[in-house]
Amino acid sequence: MKIGYARVSSENQNLARQIEALKKSGVEKIFQEEVSGKSVQNRPELQKMLEFIREKDIVTVLDLDRLGRNAQDITDTINLIQQKEATLDVLSLPSFTDIQDVNLRGLLTNLVFEMANSIINPNRN
Repeated sequence: MKIGYARVSSENQNLARQIEALKKSGVEKIFQEEVSGKSVQNRPELQKMLEFIREKDIVTVLDLDRLGRNAQDITDTINLIQQKEATLDVLSLPSFTDIQDVNLRGLLTNLVFEMANSIINPNRN
């Protein structure tokens, strides 16, 4: 199942752009919230999504920074998704879905995530 997660940091921001992109990509179920990314634990919809996902699900977000505010939060969330044997698709990053070799696809995807995470969070806390 293709599952989406959308988040904005404040009520002044609009989720519509993220939700539209997720639906366009074929997402079947969307978890959404208007809450600061400061604490992963204080994001109930993210926690529900992490509980909901199963093996072979595809978790989709518009941007990598929707998963957390800093490098450690993003990495921890990606690791939780992978522990459930689901995959992560970030619409603003290159996708390797056409690569048949699962190990190569995972390696390339993780490499792109690490590079993007370094750019988003240059101080890597």
